[in-house]
Amino acid sequence: MDLFSSTFNVLERALDYSALRQKVISENIANADTPNYKAKQVNFRSFFQQELRNAFEGRRTDPRHIPIRSSTSNPVQQTSNPFQYNHNGNSVDMDEEMSKLAENQIYYYALADRLSGKFNGLENVIKGGK
Repeated sequence: MDLFSSTFNVLERALDYSALRQKVISENIANADTPNYKAKQVNFRSFFQQELRNAFEGRRTDPRHIPIRSSTSNPVQQTSNPFQYNHNGNSVDMDEEMSKLAENQIYYYALADRLSGKFNGLENVIKGGK
């Protein structure tokens, strides 16, 4: 029996995704004036599909059954678009990057708040509801 629900693992992976997205967005902003730099993004759809495939672990009732194992996956970084926004071959759109940065910050804070709520619930159970 697991002591904690799988919600903790899901929230942990979501925080990892958000941290990686923050890093990629920051790199894009930092390289806004770098000639021929192509903006990158984290592909959430492929990350989510990998997580769904790996989220379930099969239980073997017979040794002849094929084992199904859960493994961790990493979000995919890729070049976001081939468009050139600057005369120097750079594809960083600062307005879009700042929008992504704000969206990711809200997402991260919501996840952190949910994780904090889960821990507060556990603390309440441990204290006996007092």
